[in-house]
Amino acid sequence: MDIDVLGPLGVRVNGVAVMPSAPKPRKVLALLALHVDRVVPVGLLVDELWGERPPRSARTTLQTYVLQLRELIGAALESGRTGVASGAGPDGPVSAKDVLVTAPGGYLLRGGGGSSDVREFDRLAGMGYRAMDGEDFAGAARSLREALALWGGSALADVRVGAQLEVEVCRLEEARLCALYQRIEADLRLGRHRELLGELTVLVSRYRTHEALHGQFMLALYRSGRRSEALSVYQRLRQALVRDLGLEPSAGLRRLQQTMIQASEPTPHIARTGAVSGGPRDRLARVG
Repeated sequence: MDIDVLGPLGVRVNGVAVMPSAPKPRKVLALLALHVDRVVPVGLLVDELWGERPPRSARTTLQTYVLQLRELIGAALESGRTGVASGAGPDGPVSAKDVLVTAPGGYLLRGGGGSSDVREFDRLAGMGYRAMDGEDFAGAARSLREALALWGGSALADVRVGAQLEVEVCRLEEARLCALYQRIEADLRLGRHRELLGELTVLVSRYRTHEALHGQFMLALYRSGRRSEALSVYQRLRQALVRDLGLEPSAGLRRLQQTMIQASEPTPHIARTGAVSGGPRDRLARVG
């Protein structure tokens, strides 16, 4: 089974798409896919489908959705059986019930050793973070760039998410933003300041109260000989923080601004922007 959630939902068995068109079965599949090889409790699925006011028939209706998914999985398994069954296990052909399993208290979707874009993203991002810790900035930039390339848009872009999926989407988007910040940090350490200016212009417009990205933009501008523009970025961020969150910029960002103001040379070295990262207000502080 191959699973994609970093963009539109995609689940394939034997290369055949297993994608219900109705919104609610699609939600069930998305939640199972996000927790592949783990039991998803019935209560969690019911909450995703109906929120705080599920109908009396909720569990029966959920069973109907599971049956619909099994029909799609069964058709995909059947289409893949040519000669020696590709869906065969040691005890005979795999059935849809072997793939979408009824477990105590919930349901489990078996991945069967297939691909998962989330797992691959986590693997590559982890490699990038370890490379950063070892000051291998070229390796970090490369691994993190590969991880970010797995994204094909917003997570579960074509699923109408409920409460449970919304939490998962926010978690994934925060992981994406963290990887993006670290990849830019690696590029800054490699001296790619001018190459980053266009990307950072877009990012600070999208994340108008994200201090770490603004700190990176300030540094990229400053090291490109554009100190006045770097200081203007700080002022715009401060206005947005005060207006939207009632907060002043962090101590780290204020120090970065003061260093730029007091510097006697047009583009002296300034420490990396990691000093301004972290803190709850950095996390997914997006507008629009």
